[in-house]
Amino acid sequence: MYTVTKRMEIAGSHSLCLNYESPCQRVHGHNWIITVEIKSEILNSNGMIIDFSKIKSTVNLLDHQNINDVIDINPTAENIAAWIYGQITCELTGQGCDAANPAAFVSKVTVQESEGNTACYMP
Repeated sequence: MYTVTKRMEIAGSHSLCLNYESPCQRVHGHNWIITVEIKSEILNSNGMIIDFSKIKSTVNLLDHQNINDVIDINPTAENIAAWIYGQITCELTGQGCDAANPAAFVSKVTVQESEGNTACYMP
């Protein structure tokens, strides 16, 4: 089994839609640390699971953005992790990628919004 891991830091703002009072309902920002782990039994025709730049370009869709304007769900750390999972899964299955690897799968996406506050999505 092959594994690749890409760790990136981005800056972005968001506001949460909550059913209780919280300062997080106001627009605020974080220096997010995003870690994506992808596994595969085989490599694509280029000898890789996925080009690291494909992971980076997907995560960079959120960089220096109000994340509420990019994703169509409440932008909690958990939902952001699931959104990144979905976007990169599309890359792996060949939608928008010249060197698809249908045997590859995203095994874990971790979103850290601040020190001590981390959410993971593992399908």
